[in-house]
Amino acid sequence: MALRSSNKINASFNLSSMTDLVFLLLIFFVIISTMVSPSSLPVDLPISANRTKEKPQVGVRIDADRHFSVNNRKLDEPLELEAVLKDEMAKRSGDIAIVLHVDQTVPAGITVGVLEIAKRNQWKVIMATRPN
Repeated sequence: MALRSSNKINASFNLSSMTDLVFLLLIFFVIISTMVSPSSLPVDLPISANRTKEKPQVGVRIDADRHFSVNNRKLDEPLELEAVLKDEMAKRSGDIAIVLHVDQTVPAGITVGVLEIAKRNQWKVIMATRPN
């Protein structure tokens, strides 16, 4: 007497759950990539509760090693900062502001030097901080 089992093994593989997972991962990475600024230099900003709604157009960064960069372009010498800023500001029109990202370990004298350049050229400056 030959007994046959009624359970058949299906050798096919269902990919519908795999495509759902890949789609969710894609959405996750797209959202995360918009939150991260990939070309920014690491700067440890001071903490502040103040917020501004103005969109600055020129970014100046001073990192912990006192290296200067304008719009993520590193400068070889800090003395060329004013000339580079004049070039960047000449490219733009309207109400132009400079956002200043200064590491909190940088001495205040260096920051004041940049603020002095902005005042001499009558540019608006916004100090970047981390949210409180």
